[in-house]
Amino acid sequence: MPTKQIIAGHESGMQKTVDFLRSEFKSVRTGRASPGLVENLSVDYYGSPAPLKSLATIAVPEPSSIVIKPFDPDSLKDIERAIKNSDLSLAPMVEGKMIRLNIPPLSEERRKQIVHQVKQLGEKTKVSVRNIRRDANKQLDDELKNKTITEDDCKKGKTSVDDMTKKYVDQIDEIVKNKSEEIMTN
Repeated sequence: MPTKQIIAGHESGMQKTVDFLRSEFKSVRTGRASPGLVENLSVDYYGSPAPLKSLATIAVPEPSSIVIKPFDPDSLKDIERAIKNSDLSLAPMVEGKMIRLNIPPLSEERRKQIVHQVKQLGEKTKVSVRNIRRDANKQLDDELKNKTITEDDCKKGKTSVDDMTKKYVDQIDEIVKNKSEEIMTN
Protein backbone atom coordinates (compact mmCIF):
# COMPACT_ATOMS: atom_id res chain seq x y z
CA MET A 1 0.00 0.00 0.00
CA PRO A 2 1.52 3.35 -0.98
CA THR A 3 2.43 5.79 1.79
CA LYS A 4 -0.11 8.37 0.59
CA GLN A 5 -2.97 5.90 1.11
CA ILE A 6 -1.69 4.99 4.58
CA ILE A 7 -1.42 8.66 5.55
CA ALA A 8 -4.82 9.56 4.07
CA GLY A 9 -6.53 6.69 5.89
CA HIS A 10 -5.06 7.65 9.23
CA GLU A 11 -5.70 11.36 8.68
CA SER A 12 -9.41 10.65 8.26
CA GLY A 13 -9.28 8.81 11.60
CA MET A 14 -7.69 11.83 13.26
CA GLN A 15 -10.30 14.14 11.72
CA LYS A 16 -13.12 11.91 13.01
CA THR A 17 -11.56 12.02 16.48
CA VAL A 18 -11.51 15.83 16.47
CA ASP A 19 -15.07 15.94 15.09
CA PHE A 20 -16.18 13.65 17.92
CA LEU A 21 -14.61 16.03 20.44
CA ARG A 22 -16.54 18.94 18.92
CA SER A 23 -19.82 17.02 19.14
CA GLU A 24 -19.09 16.06 22.76
CA PHE A 25 -18.47 19.70 23.63
CA LYS A 26 -21.92 20.64 22.32
CA SER A 27 -23.44 18.81 25.29
CA VAL A 28 -21.11 20.42 27.83
CA ARG A 29 -22.98 22.93 29.91
CA THR A 30 -21.91 26.54 29.77
CA GLY A 31 -23.88 29.30 31.48
CA ARG A 32 -26.08 29.73 28.43
CA ALA A 33 -28.90 27.59 27.05
CA SER A 34 -28.08 25.58 23.95
CA PRO A 35 -30.05 22.92 22.04
CA GLY A 36 -26.87 20.82 21.96
CA LEU A 37 -27.23 20.38 25.71
CA VAL A 38 -30.20 18.01 25.31
CA GLU A 39 -30.56 17.07 21.62
CA ASN A 40 -28.67 13.76 21.93
CA LEU A 41 -30.27 12.81 25.22
CA SER A 42 -31.51 9.22 24.98
CA VAL A 43 -35.27 8.89 25.55
CA ASP A 44 -36.96 5.52 26.12
CA TYR A 45 -39.70 5.82 23.49
CA TYR A 46 -42.07 2.84 23.29
CA GLY A 47 -39.41 0.54 24.65
CA SER A 48 -36.48 1.60 22.47
CA PRO A 49 -33.97 4.42 23.00
CA ALA A 50 -34.18 7.40 20.65
CA PRO A 51 -32.33 10.74 20.62
CA LEU A 52 -34.46 13.63 21.84
CA LYS A 53 -33.92 15.59 18.61
CA SER A 54 -35.81 12.89 16.67
CA LEU A 55 -38.80 13.10 19.03
CA ALA A 56 -39.25 16.85 19.50
CA THR A 57 -38.35 20.33 18.36
CA ILE A 58 -35.84 22.04 20.61
CA ALA A 59 -35.80 25.83 20.79
CA VAL A 60 -33.94 28.43 22.82
CA PRO A 61 -36.35 31.38 23.18
CA GLU A 62 -34.04 33.17 25.63
CA PRO A 63 -30.45 32.65 26.83
CA SER A 64 -31.54 31.01 30.09
CA SER A 65 -34.17 28.49 28.92
CA ILE A 66 -34.78 25.64 26.50
CA VAL A 67 -38.24 24.71 25.21
CA ILE A 68 -38.94 21.15 24.04
CA LYS A 69 -42.11 20.47 22.02
CA PRO A 70 -42.65 16.73 21.35
CA PHE A 71 -44.05 15.69 17.97
CA ASP A 72 -46.12 13.06 19.84
CA PRO A 73 -47.78 14.52 22.97
CA ASP A 74 -47.83 11.02 24.50
CA SER A 75 -44.02 11.09 24.69
CA LEU A 76 -44.02 14.09 27.07
CA LYS A 77 -43.65 11.92 30.19
CA ASP A 78 -40.87 9.84 28.59
CA ILE A 79 -38.92 12.99 27.71
CA GLU A 80 -39.45 14.43 31.18
CA ARG A 81 -38.19 11.18 32.76
CA ALA A 82 -35.10 11.12 30.50
CA ILE A 83 -34.19 14.69 31.49
CA LYS A 84 -34.66 13.94 35.20
CA ASN A 85 -32.50 10.79 34.93
CA SER A 86 -29.73 12.54 32.96
CA ASP A 87 -26.61 14.01 34.54
CA LEU A 88 -27.63 17.54 33.50
CA SER A 89 -29.15 18.32 36.94
CA LEU A 90 -31.97 20.31 35.35
CA ALA A 91 -35.59 20.27 36.53
CA PRO A 92 -38.03 19.97 33.61
CA MET A 93 -41.28 21.94 33.92
CA VAL A 94 -44.22 20.62 31.94
CA GLU A 95 -46.29 23.46 30.50
CA GLY A 96 -49.23 22.04 28.57
CA LYS A 97 -47.79 20.16 25.59
CA MET A 98 -44.20 21.31 26.04
CA ILE A 99 -41.33 21.13 28.51
CA ARG A 100 -39.36 24.14 29.67
CA LEU A 101 -35.85 23.84 31.09
CA ASN A 102 -34.50 26.83 32.97
CA ILE A 103 -30.72 26.98 32.88
CA PRO A 104 -29.47 28.49 36.12
CA PRO A 105 -26.21 30.44 36.10
CA LEU A 106 -23.15 28.40 37.05
CA SER A 107 -21.17 29.12 40.19
CA GLU A 108 -17.45 29.88 39.83
CA GLU A 109 -16.56 26.55 41.47
CA ARG A 110 -18.84 24.60 39.09
CA ARG A 111 -17.36 26.44 36.09
CA LYS A 112 -13.86 25.37 37.19
CA GLN A 113 -15.04 21.75 37.54
CA ILE A 114 -16.52 21.81 34.03
CA VAL A 115 -13.31 23.37 32.60
CA HIS A 116 -11.35 20.57 34.27
CA GLN A 117 -13.65 17.97 32.63
CA VAL A 118 -13.24 19.72 29.26
CA LYS A 119 -9.44 19.58 29.59
CA GLN A 120 -9.58 15.87 30.52
CA LEU A 121 -11.71 15.14 27.46
CA GLY A 122 -9.21 17.10 25.34
CA GLU A 123 -6.33 15.00 26.74
CA LYS A 124 -8.20 11.76 25.97
CA THR A 125 -8.71 12.98 22.42
CA LYS A 126 -5.00 13.77 22.08
CA VAL A 127 -4.20 10.24 23.25
CA SER A 128 -6.53 8.89 20.55
CA VAL A 129 -4.77 10.99 17.89
CA ARG A 130 -1.37 9.77 19.11
CA ASN A 131 -2.60 6.15 18.98
CA ILE A 132 -3.59 6.72 15.36
CA ARG A 133 -0.07 8.10 14.73
CA ARG A 134 1.42 4.98 16.33
CA ASP A 135 -0.74 2.74 14.13
CA ALA A 136 0.26 4.69 11.00
CA ASN A 137 3.97 4.42 11.86
CA LYS A 138 3.60 0.70 12.55
CA GLN A 139 1.88 0.20 9.20
CA LEU A 140 4.68 2.13 7.47
CA ASP A 141 7.27 -0.09 9.21
CA ASP A 142 5.37 -3.21 8.15
CA GLU A 143 5.27 -2.01 4.54
CA LEU A 144 9.04 -1.35 4.68
CA LYS A 145 9.64 -4.82 6.16
CA ASN A 146 7.55 -6.38 3.38
CA LYS A 147 9.57 -4.32 0.89
CA THR A 148 6.47 -2.68 -0.64
CA ILE A 149 7.88 0.80 0.06
CA THR A 150 11.43 2.16 0.15
CA GLU A 151 13.25 3.38 3.26
CA ASP A 152 13.02 6.98 1.99
CA ASP A 153 9.25 6.64 1.51
CA CYS A 154 8.95 5.26 5.03
CA LYS A 155 10.90 8.20 6.51
CA LYS A 156 8.89 10.73 4.48
CA GLY A 157 5.67 9.00 5.51
CA LYS A 158 6.62 9.12 9.20
CA THR A 159 7.49 12.81 8.89
CA SER A 160 4.11 13.47 7.25
CA VAL A 161 2.33 11.51 10.00
CA ASP A 162 4.16 13.52 12.69
CA ASP A 163 3.26 16.82 11.00
CA MET A 164 -0.35 15.70 10.67
CA THR A 165 -0.43 14.65 14.34
CA LYS A 166 0.91 18.05 15.41
CA LYS A 167 -1.76 19.77 13.31
CA TYR A 168 -4.59 17.82 14.97
CA VAL A 169 -3.16 18.15 18.49
CA ASP A 170 -2.96 21.93 17.91
CA GLN A 171 -6.62 21.90 16.76
CA ILE A 172 -7.61 20.03 19.92
CA ASP A 173 -5.72 22.54 22.09
CA GLU A 174 -7.52 25.42 20.33
CA ILE A 175 -10.96 23.78 20.73
CA VAL A 176 -10.33 23.11 24.44
CA LYS A 177 -9.06 26.67 24.98
CA ASN A 178 -12.13 28.19 23.26
CA LYS A 179 -14.58 25.98 25.18
CA SER A 180 -12.84 26.76 28.49
CA GLU A 181 -13.06 30.49 27.80
CA GLU A 182 -16.74 30.13 26.86
CA ILE A 183 -17.47 28.32 30.13
CA MET A 184 -15.63 30.86 32.28
CA THR A 185 -17.18 33.94 30.62
CA ASN A 186 -20.85 32.92 30.17
